[in-house]
Amino acid sequence: MDHAIIQPSGSAVDTPKRPVVLCLSAGGIQRANDLATAVDGDVHGLATRCPDAPYHFHDTMAHIAALFIAGRPVIGICAAAILIRAVAPHLGHKQHDAPVIAIAEDGSAIVPLLGLHHGALGLAARLGMVFGGHVAVTNASNLGNAVSLDTPPAGLRLSNPASAAKVMADLLAGCGAQIDTDDDCADLADWLQPVKRGQDVLLTITHEFINPAANQLVYCPQQFSLGVGCARGCDADELYDFVCSELRLHNVNPAAITVIASVDLKADEPAILALAARLDVPFRVFTAQELEKQTPRLANPSEIVFAEIGAHGVAEAAALSAGDDQAKLFVEKQKSNNATMALVKLAAPLVDQAQIKGRKPGRVMLIGIGPGKDDWRTPEAAKWVQSADELVGYGLYIDLLGPAAAHLLRKDFALGEEEARCRYALETAATGRDVAIICSGDAGIYAMGALVFELLDRSVDDGGVSASARRVQVVSTPGVSALQGAAARSGAILGHDFCTISLSDLLTPWASIEARIHAAGAGDFVVAFYNPVSQRRRTQLAAARDILISYRGGDVPVLLASNLGRPEEQLKFRTLGSLVVDEVDMLTVVMVGSSASKMLDLGRGKAVYTPRGYAKHIDNINNNNN
Repeated sequence: MDHAIIQPSGSAVDTPKRPVVLCLSAGGIQRANDLATAVDGDVHGLATRCPDAPYHFHDTMAHIAALFIAGRPVIGICAAAILIRAVAPHLGHKQHDAPVIAIAEDGSAIVPLLGLHHGALGLAARLGMVFGGHVAVTNASNLGNAVSLDTPPAGLRLSNPASAAKVMADLLAGCGAQIDTDDDCADLADWLQPVKRGQDVLLTITHEFINPAANQLVYCPQQFSLGVGCARGCDADELYDFVCSELRLHNVNPAAITVIASVDLKADEPAILALAARLDVPFRVFTAQELEKQTPRLANPSEIVFAEIGAHGVAEAAALSAGDDQAKLFVEKQKSNNATMALVKLAAPLVDQAQIKGRKPGRVMLIGIGPGKDDWRTPEAAKWVQSADELVGYGLYIDLLGPAAAHLLRKDFALGEEEARCRYALETAATGRDVAIICSGDAGIYAMGALVFELLDRSVDDGGVSASARRVQVVSTPGVSALQGAAARSGAILGHDFCTISLSDLLTPWASIEARIHAAGAGDFVVAFYNPVSQRRRTQLAAARDILISYRGGDVPVLLASNLGRPEEQLKFRTLGSLVVDEVDMLTVVMVGSSASKMLDLGRGKAVYTPRGYAKHIDNINNNNN
């Protein structure tokens, strides 16, 4: 056979999200509970009709859309049209759309609508077997062959998914398939039995490193763990090329690899993380003590490695640790200038990703959820919330996520416990968990982002976090900030240069804050004041008002925006001279216009905007026309 590198793709590292069964009537609640038990899901009920549901929602269309955007499989006990209208504006590529299934209240009809090759068919089939309902499949490839060739069963991975469409089209046109399997993979071919036989296309099940023909699909048993070690700072391309070269030399397809493993000291090694991402497989780490237990099974134990990390090997030991007790070395330790690799073959293909041994490197996700309105939450933020093992934050902010996140483990912290919540998140992530720090607005704007990195920037002796916590991945997704929400609701007050200033002197000396207010006044910036008052702090806003009046007078417009995006949202339009501190609370952002800002009364309501200078162009055009 002709051999070449095959870049596997797909969703090998995706974690299946917990399905949601939607119930819109009191009569369907028992059916919903039964369905949820069958698919290990949650029941969400319309609050006005399903008081006994574990989780409630109020706006059906918005809730369905939010679940779909977040990647949660949705099983609706309702008309298919309701689900279609709710998700239609958010449809993406068919390989990424979450499963959406409509089911009759009596369970007689089960209709997979979306995500057929992303889990919907499997969910529908499970429901059909449990309740005896008819699964209405309209997908051509499934009608023709009764199997989804682009979605093999657990334990197999399609190494060349880009060829699936052509092969399935050929079969639908009446062609037949030859099925070729390795001797030890014969039982994995049972799912292909309904496919029509012939010589037109070739369906191959093998771990071998082959270059498929245009009419061939190659399925790889998930049966190899790859152990990797490398020097700190190893070039990512160098490691990738080294591993692929060794896999080719030993006739193993990258798509047959189920996990990459290493010592926990490499949990943050960019080259290994990049390798896992390029091969699209999970990365797991083990402590030196765990690796040392594998020493009797090593082919190449090293006293040098033991003296350095406390284990007699990394590549071989990690690959063996990630395998089962019957796993055996398939490729002993191989070395390049800066890296080592070893390959272990498991006794049987891994069919359950949850059974992968070792711990994840850990991740802290800084998630800004906006001011609180679901529609203002970015799709990325919604997806990250659903991928979290635990939610951390001020209780009110976590509550704003609503029923979509009610099933997730949470750790609430009070106001004033910001350092404790960030420290907890980092140290918890160091145990191998994905922890989401939930922030209002944007996590990087007066929120937890800066504090997380400040803790990472300190040594343990200087109040920082542990060495393990310093190795976790920290990612941040943008959110709609309060100043953006206030500006959008009120017109265009941020139409020209602006700045933001926090009036809280708990962490910043008042003298520094006062100097910044003077600078903003001298620069004639639009100013957004965060943390303008508290129950005990009432003088700073008045002082800031008086300073700005000295620069731009008392007639410039001021916007007081509170509870943005929530039912209690309120906008108040004032002038700087008429600003009264008692009108402002902790949930208010105060926006002070520049000397150029203007307030309009448009009949339907007021608006504030700050011109950017286009007027002179309009005036020039008018003067030229005259």
